[in-house]
Amino acid sequence: MSRTYDAVVVGAGVFGAWTAWHLLRAGQRVLLVDKYGPASARASSGGETRVIRMAYGPDEIYTRMSLQSLPIWKEFFARIENPGLFRETGVLWLATAEDTSAAQSVAVLARNGIRHQVLDHDALAQRYPQIVIPPGGWAIFEPDSGGLLARRAVQAVVEDNLRAGAELCIAAVSAPTGDTQLAEIRTDAGEAIRADRFVFACGPWLGSLLPDALGGRIFPTRQEVFYFGTQGDRLFSSPTLPIWLDFGRDYYGFPDIDGRGFKLAHDAHGEAFDPDTIERRPTPARIAHAREFLARRFPALAAAPLLKAEVCQYENTWNGDFVIDRHPAFDNVWIAGGGSGHGFKHGPAVGAYLVERMLDDAPAEPRFSLATKQAVQKREVH
Repeated sequence: MSRTYDAVVVGAGVFGAWTAWHLLRAGQRVLLVDKYGPASARASSGGETRVIRMAYGPDEIYTRMSLQSLPIWKEFFARIENPGLFRETGVLWLATAEDTSAAQSVAVLARNGIRHQVLDHDALAQRYPQIVIPPGGWAIFEPDSGGLLARRAVQAVVEDNLRAGAELCIAAVSAPTGDTQLAEIRTDAGEAIRADRFVFACGPWLGSLLPDALGGRIFPTRQEVFYFGTQGDRLFSSPTLPIWLDFGRDYYGFPDIDGRGFKLAHDAHGEAFDPDTIERRPTPARIAHAREFLARRFPALAAAPLLKAEVCQYENTWNGDFVIDRHPAFDNVWIAGGGSGHGFKHGPAVGAYLVERMLDDAPAEPRFSLATKQAVQKREVH
């Protein structure tokens, strides 16, 4: 058996779903292939919530991509009559006196016309008494930013793609083989799938599926996320508390949304992680570390009950930049990944950029090239 399409997108996470969305609107016949299904529990795009913010320090390219993506998300949610998939909580970047990245963000936000407020120590402490502010602490507040209901948002994009004529196949696929114009890939059941072009946007599986191109240059790491009970305290719910990023960026969190609890996540990279085989159980050491942080920054929650935990993964490149480029061995195979940790918000912009590169030969962004990716971990983009 075989099937033929204009484009095949391997990976139905946020990058793959939005790439397929833009391909469909360019008149392409599209097949989405995913090993476990859109935004599954193993996917980096799974989970309940993700942040969309504009502040990125000196990395203005990501500020502009966020600025491009947010209205597309909102317009999409409005069209499918589910605007609640975006929550305009605001985003608060808590900074130290020595935080040069935060200071650079202020200039970038101003240059791009993005609404923001700079709060000094006293203003910050007065507005958010539930947060312990260290001496010299200050913050950037983005009132128009907020949270995306991640798993449901990706599934909504995929469902919209299917309504627009895309097809979805739940299967694992083989690595591409052949000459420079790849004619087909095969599923684990042996079915051949042919297309004019292929996109591999399969997150933590990129390195294992495309070892010649990406082996050793995609780093899946174990990340633990916790939800603590707030006992109905409005100080820890929106709109009283926005999404926040902590001093030094070790932790970030969400206010209680829809009664799910106060979300707390450690942004530092965990250990290497296999998304297929490793059990996703929280560890006592990580729970204890999270409680130590709460005692220091949100002391009213230090003894709050742990309601639930998620074990997910990042899959960053060496420095946190995306990899969006043509496969070095195949003219019609493209790669999109290295996004988790900060990539979810950018799905609409990534899909648009990739489709413009594929169909219109639009100029390439050097930072997204394979040539810039190294086999060491030194994350610089957050």
